[in-house]
Amino acid sequence: MQNRLDDIEDAVTESGAWESFVEFLNLGFQFGSEDSPINITVGLLVLITIIYLVTTIVLNFLRRLYEKRLPNEDKAKFNTVFSFARWLIYLVVILVVFDSVGVNVTAILAASAALLIGIGLALQTLFQDIISGVFILVDQSLHVGDIIEIEGKVGRVEEIKLRTTRAVTIDNRVLVIPNHLYLTNSLYNWTQNDISTRENITVGVAYGSDTQLVKRLLLEAANSHPEVLDNKSTVVLFTDFGDSSLNFKVIFTVRDSFKSQFPKSDIRFEIDRLFRENNVSIPFPQRDIHIIEKKE
Repeated sequence: MQNRLDDIEDAVTESGAWESFVEFLNLGFQFGSEDSPINITVGLLVLITIIYLVTTIVLNFLRRLYEKRLPNEDKAKFNTVFSFARWLIYLVVILVVFDSVGVNVTAILAASAALLIGIGLALQTLFQDIISGVFILVDQSLHVGDIIEIEGKVGRVEEIKLRTTRAVTIDNRVLVIPNHLYLTNSLYNWTQNDISTRENITVGVAYGSDTQLVKRLLLEAANSHPEVLDNKSTVVLFTDFGDSSLNFKVIFTVRDSFKSQFPKSDIRFEIDRLFRENNVSIPFPQRDIHIIEKKE
């Protein structure tokens, strides 16, 4: 069996068609110095084409595989990131192929090293923003519609780009956030689990007040608001005996945390009204001053 295979191989090798094909692959031209010539042949171009096609097929397969796991609003951002990564992979593959056929890619990289370093330093912040945008896309920590707090600013995310994130604050001002801030600052996502959140209001009443009446009035004030959800989950806590008051906290669930300041304000108005109707007073801080006279 082995002898037959050897005979077939010798026949193919000695045939004129094979010799012509090999000669065709070796066609090309040479340039560069005599010590390190660079040969560009038809075989090299065919090899590069085959590797390019194989790399494209593999990358497209990986892209489709990962896109299935992404929501529709993130697919456009992923395609933008993937296009940058694809051309970078093509460049690396081509350099590896050139190096394997004898082209000295080290000299090319050394000649462009100073230029690349200068560009990298000048665009350092830009690269940080782009890398952060990739991280946001991969770990799914942020989505359009999320309410976030960063550096003391709160806004609703309207658009996530590769370099920046655009959010709108409660007073309808546009907040443009460079994506690299997510790497250097703590990001509070108020609505990653749900748009509704638990809010609370604290209030103090005078000593001697009926604590059960206070509890009932606080529950009534909170549950009467239309933006408060699940009245059964509203609770009142007796938090402390303060210096001048008995301190209470009413905790409730609001429908939209981005606009929570409005229902909280309405509930405070309602608490003040109910306290006045039921003669529950909210004390102001009081201090007893004792003056000691020095006897002569």
